[in-house]
Amino acid sequence: MMDRNQEIRHQIEMLKSEHSDLDRAISRIAEEPPFDQLMIQRLKKRKLILKDQIAFLEDQLLPDIIA
Repeated sequence: MMDRNQEIRHQIEMLKSEHSDLDRAISRIAEEPPFDQLMIQRLKKRKLILKDQIAFLEDQLLPDIIA
């Protein structure tokens, strides 16, 4: 059974993989005119959501430091 940090790391890796897949998909779509601008906007929005989720999970791995 994985501990909590391992689960978080696994989630981060899955999200990073999806993020890079979206990046490649956006690039492919944008290279072939005419392209669907709405589709690209939706993919970019999903990519930003993934980036936020990754940042949130990475913050959970860091110990709280009292300044």
